[in-house]
Amino acid sequence: MPLLPPQIQRTIEELQKLPGIGPKSAERLTFHLLRSSKASPERLGEALQNLKKEIHYCASCQMVSSEELCPICQDSSRDRSMILVVESPLDVVAFEKTKYRGLYHVLHGVLSPLDGMGPEQLKMKELIDRCKDGSINELIIATNPDTEGEATAAFIRQELSSKVPTISRLAHGLPMGADIEFADQVTLREAIAGRRKL
Repeated sequence: MPLLPPQIQRTIEELQKLPGIGPKSAERLTFHLLRSSKASPERLGEALQNLKKEIHYCASCQMVSSEELCPICQDSSRDRSMILVVESPLDVVAFEKTKYRGLYHVLHGVLSPLDGMGPEQLKMKELIDRCKDGSINELIIATNPDTEGEATAAFIRQELSSKVPTISRLAHGLPMGADIEFADQVTLREAIAGRRKL
C-alpha cells in the first residue's frame, strides 16, 4: 500500500518529467505547493494551461509569442537584411541584452540524429523560406560550439550559401575574465583562429 496519496504521487511524477527535476526535487516542490501560503497550485495550474493555449511561434522568426508576429518582427527599426540564427528562445533573450539590432530565427534545437532531431524536426524549412527572396544579406549562425551546433551550422551553410551573400559564425574562444592556463586546447585553438586586429 503506497504511503503517499495518489494525488501527491501523480504530482511528483509529473514534475519529474521536467528537465533538471529529479525525484527528490519533485517531492520538495510538491510538498512546497501543498503547504505554502504564497505558492498557489491553482494559479500555477492556470498559468501552465494558458502557456499551452495562448503561446505559439512567431509566423516569421519562430520566437515564442502571444501574437502572430513577435515584438521584434513587428519593430520597423530593426535591420531586416540580417538574421541571427539561434537554438532556443532563451538565446534571443540573451542577445537582446546586447546591441544587436537585426532579426532572429529560432531553430528550436539542433541537428542530433541520435536524439531523432533532423532538419524536419527543426524550424529549418522556415529559415530556408525566409532566405529565398534575396532580401537577407547576412546570416549569423549562433548555435552552441559543440558537435551538434557545428553540424547544424554546416548544414545551414550548405543549404543557404547560394541564397545569402554572407554567412558568418559567432567567434569562439576565451570568455572575458578567463585564465588561459585553465583553457582546453580546442578553446585556445579557436581563440587564435578568431583573433582580431587591435
